[in-house]
Amino acid sequence: MASFKKIREGTWRARYRDPDGKEHARHFKSESAARDFVAEIHVALKRGTYVDPKAGRTTVGEFFEEWAARQLWAHGTDKAMRLAMKHCSFQNVELGKVRRSHVETWVKQMTVKPLAVGTIKTRFNNVHAVMRGAVRDRMLVVDPMDGVQLPRARKLEHTMSLPTPAELHTLLESVDERLQVMVELCAFAGLRLGEAIAVQAGDFDFLRRTLFVQRQVIHRRGHAGEITPPKYGSERLVFVPDALLHRISRRISETGTHGPQAWLFAGRYDLPPHPGTMSRLWRDAVEAAGLPPYHVHDLRHFYASGLIAAGCDVVTVQRALGHAKPTTTLNTYAHLWPTAEDRTRKAAAGLVESVTGAFADSAADSSTA
Repeated sequence: MASFKKIREGTWRARYRDPDGKEHARHFKSESAARDFVAEIHVALKRGTYVDPKAGRTTVGEFFEEWAARQLWAHGTDKAMRLAMKHCSFQNVELGKVRRSHVETWVKQMTVKPLAVGTIKTRFNNVHAVMRGAVRDRMLVVDPMDGVQLPRARKLEHTMSLPTPAELHTLLESVDERLQVMVELCAFAGLRLGEAIAVQAGDFDFLRRTLFVQRQVIHRRGHAGEITPPKYGSERLVFVPDALLHRISRRISETGTHGPQAWLFAGRYDLPPHPGTMSRLWRDAVEAAGLPPYHVHDLRHFYASGLIAAGCDVVTVQRALGHAKPTTTLNTYAHLWPTAEDRTRKAAAGLVESVTGAFADSAADSSTA
């Protein structure tokens, strides 16, 4: 509980215990000020929003280092978080002194620089995670980053690039078999580039016609390539078409790939090739084929669009792509699903066909009578 009392003329002492049982005291020059302070502390303790005044003196950067040491991050996440904090303009400001204006100024600076909208959003979200951590640790009462407006990105339907079947056919006809198989794994099984490179012979179950996606190759500066589990939530079983299985079986046979742990794409030192190497081969092949500058990841979009066009629901597409949440799938591909207007128009077209078709049949019968 919190209380206050007069200790001498012109001085009032307010005392209270925090949730950890530690006693605190603060002095005021008037009874009303002491009373208001005690009332605020009482409400904060009751609601669970109490924050130790000394906690706010820790800078954002200092809290990040302490907080980051407790997080279960993959290497890529740790790298992205530290990059965002490095470029955060208020990292040296004490937590308790961070204002919304600090955040808005930082966002404005990134916009003017300019950085891509996606980069701004990623850095903002990463630092926002730090500030939310401070709130949960009772280092802050409120998060000053809540509600800050970010620059708007173009809608995905205007930015997503999808190769056509004819373009993919042209490309597959012009590349060597190794790149051909990689392209097919991405375009016909929806694998990310790092996942495709890390496939082993034993990942395929030819009897059940499935592929178990359970690892990826990631790039780290100074390393030939690191084998890690796939992105969080992306370990999955992919149902593979027969034509792709035949291609994989033939590659295993022709390359003499032996044993379930043999890499489908073996590079130097009997390890998978570097993602940068395969990306460079892809870019050279696309340019040589005279196609637009598609990215390897566009093949994954091509796969998703095919599933959606075939009538697959959101959860089916989510599982096939290895998205952690169906909302991720919807946010990325919602524009590819038929809308209510599309379904209504199609249904109405069926009605027109049923009536006009019946009329045509009736007219034909009358003319032959």
